[in-house]
Amino acid sequence: MSASKKISASNSRLRSLQRWGLLFLGPVVAAFIIGFVWPFIQGIYLSFCSFKLTSNAKFIGVANYLSAFADDSFRYSFGYTALTAIVSLVLINVIAFAVAYALTQGIKGSNLYRTVFFMPNLIGGIVLGYIWSMIFDGILSAYSTSILLDTTLGFWGLIILMCWQQIGYMMIIYIAGLQAVPEDMLEAARIDGATRWQTLTKVTIPNVMPSITICMFLSLTNGFKLFDQNLALTGGLPYIIQSDGSTVNTTEMLALNIYNTFYNSNTSMRGVAQAKAVIFFILVAALGLFQLAYTRKREVQQ
Repeated sequence: MSASKKISASNSRLRSLQRWGLLFLGPVVAAFIIGFVWPFIQGIYLSFCSFKLTSNAKFIGVANYLSAFADDSFRYSFGYTALTAIVSLVLINVIAFAVAYALTQGIKGSNLYRTVFFMPNLIGGIVLGYIWSMIFDGILSAYSTSILLDTTLGFWGLIILMCWQQIGYMMIIYIAGLQAVPEDMLEAARIDGATRWQTLTKVTIPNVMPSITICMFLSLTNGFKLFDQNLALTGGLPYIIQSDGSTVNTTEMLALNIYNTFYNSNTSMRGVAQAKAVIFFILVAALGLFQLAYTRKREVQQ
């Protein structure tokens, strides 16, 4: 077969693949637009409207955003969520990396330990919340208190729950990163007389930075998006009554605050809840992108 015929046959196959590709890609794109893009655009529009039903939305400008920023419970939830996300980010990644490092040192039963640590990630957040609520209240009943009656206990209860659920998942990612560290670099460090700590900090961790980037991103975004565990464990309780008579739930995170605003008895607040959701999206997206950019600068180029 001549070169021109080969090129012609190749171009024909390419055009055929393009046609079939568009045929199979079309439903996926349509589903993405219908299920994500259009609801997202509509949600942004509704954040500028007053509505009880989406069919009777009335445009009111930025009033919903002003009300959202003036809401004491929303501002409190922002600070509480930020604190929870930062503490859980540090604890989850430090413990997950330590466990992954230990399990890659050739100890017996490492596969069993990996399975046991990963299993909590397979349990739904609502179920976990109720399980840990019963555990905590069973322990705290001996001290005549409850996780629903103390803000500090509720905070650390959420931290323990998040760590217990997510450490196993992050551990798997760290194990994959640790196993990808070039053996010749570790051998060179040992020959040069580097201690175990020096090898860890100067060789291992820099080479595991891609895994650290992924785990930190997941931990940060999961911390800010936490909803079902918060709902099941504390429901935002306890609460404090302010001087103007309004209440602020002291363990209520941002996602739960948005949910409670939208589904409370005052249906006129639904536009405010939608504005809070848009602010929430911008916040999580900005933090996630900043964290990715910051940690990727420290990745070792192979």
